[in-house]
Amino acid sequence: MKLDSIEIQLKTLPQVAGVYQFFDSKDNIIYVGKAKNLKKRVASYFNKNLENHKTKVLVKKIKRVENIVVESEMDALLLENNLIKKYKPRYNILLKDDKTYPWICLEKTPKPNIYITRNLKNKNGEYFGPFTSVKNLKILLRLIKEIHPFLNHELNHLLKINSKESSTLLFKKHENSIKELIKGNFNFCITHFKKEMKIMSENLKYEEAQLVKEKILSLKKFQAKSTIVNPKITNVDVFSIVSDENYGYVNFLQVSYGAIVRSYTLEIRKKLQESNSTLLQLGIIEIRQKFSCNAKTILLSEKVSLTKELNLFVPKQGDKKSLVDLSLRNAKYFRIERFKQIKMLDPESHAKRIMNQMKIDLRLPEEPFHIECFDNSNIQGSNPVAACVVFKKGKPSKKEYRHYNIKTVEGPDDFASMEEVILRRYKRLLNEKAPLPQLIIIDGGKGQLSSALKSLDFLGLRGKISILGIAKRLEEIYFPGDKIPLYLDKKSETLKILQRARDEAHRFGIAFHRKKRSKNSIQSKLDQIPGIGEASRLKLLRDLKTFTRIKSASENEIIDILGNKKGKKIFETLKKY
Repeated sequence: MKLDSIEIQLKTLPQVAGVYQFFDSKDNIIYVGKAKNLKKRVASYFNKNLENHKTKVLVKKIKRVENIVVESEMDALLLENNLIKKYKPRYNILLKDDKTYPWICLEKTPKPNIYITRNLKNKNGEYFGPFTSVKNLKILLRLIKEIHPFLNHELNHLLKINSKESSTLLFKKHENSIKELIKGNFNFCITHFKKEMKIMSENLKYEEAQLVKEKILSLKKFQAKSTIVNPKITNVDVFSIVSDENYGYVNFLQVSYGAIVRSYTLEIRKKLQESNSTLLQLGIIEIRQKFSCNAKTILLSEKVSLTKELNLFVPKQGDKKSLVDLSLRNAKYFRIERFKQIKMLDPESHAKRIMNQMKIDLRLPEEPFHIECFDNSNIQGSNPVAACVVFKKGKPSKKEYRHYNIKTVEGPDDFASMEEVILRRYKRLLNEKAPLPQLIIIDGGKGQLSSALKSLDFLGLRGKISILGIAKRLEEIYFPGDKIPLYLDKKSETLKILQRARDEAHRFGIAFHRKKRSKNSIQSKLDQIPGIGEASRLKLLRDLKTFTRIKSASENEIIDILGNKKGKKIFETLKKY
């Protein structure tokens, strides 16, 4: 099965908002769609129970799927619109016409004005948008004109604004406030309305208070502008890169006339551990040649050196930075998809890559294909137990899990318990000449780690097996002889494996502790009943399992287990308890 086969792609698509593109055998885009959840939406096309004939024909022609990840459903809708108008896919009907989404135009001259438009040709206007709801836009404009009445020219005679100069001065005074409202920064306005609503309610003006409440709800529902379309950013190319130890992933977003019209991610294999800037430089050259790009402005996630004819920027904030962030987001999701595909097609290679990453992250002398993790469990020193779980190639090997009853420790002493279980485990492995792990994980901080090291020193294994402790609170990773803990990225695969091993050891140990505590509790109750010795107790527990069932058993059941004479005597005694 090829890496790009439809079946593999469907299983590895991200479950986020975005736009999907279907390609035919000639690599032409035949359909563009939007989705709140890309994985679920695209998978629905390959449902065997499709009823629509057109959809069945479309699905038969799909040879490849590509996706572009965005921040929200609104962004997905806008990007879908851009791509349909550019590529005119055969199976798209809606949005193929010249209809565009509405914008707000803020006109400064000849007279301050604010209005909704689908035409972006007014040179005197500043445009905000696009937006997906004309209804919400009309509500917003009414609110803005209510807060800033000088923009409502029909009322200017009542406000005694008799000249363009007067309204221009008022506009300059309130320009920033108007722009913030358009952008969706309504906090100060909402606070004002809440105070007004409270005063109206106190004065028993409930109908007027309700109208103000509706304004507040409208403001809260109103969405700010999208990063998908921005008239301030005309024709630019956006490039970003993420990488791992073997590959770099260069994402490209093409912005034409203020709209994103293309996304593409290039996978580059490292040969000599090239830096991100080197890989990004190679990727930019190849991608621009592939798509015949002629934009003179390039936005980047990090600095590179290219020809002097190009204007290169690494934006730190604002709309341009949002575009670079969107590009980085797509590069990261592409990398995740690739990892999932490799994991399905070549699990050995996937496991080796993760083990190699663990070796680098944890500064280990060798790849930890065999990991063992330990945890103690007790309640105030009672029924102390320990658990050892084994991971092979990053996956649990449950047949090798082991439980331990703590034998030499009295009272609640986690450190001594850890010392005992490590000694017992590896003394046995040495005696049996069994393979030792490459990494030992201790559930706990410095104290538990130091106790485990005492046992390794006693057995002469220190330095032969790597060992670390992982503390729960902040996921600090402690190494022998190092006072300062290591903090890994919360999303790193290395930390996830450490956490999984730690949590599995905790689960396995807790389950054993509960079982032992329950058994001891039953035994202690039976020990208090006269006439029940060791043999009788074992027989009752074997057949009836719990003290409750033993107590509620009939006389015949007890006689069947213990015999006629003893059974009758024990049955009569159980009635008193």
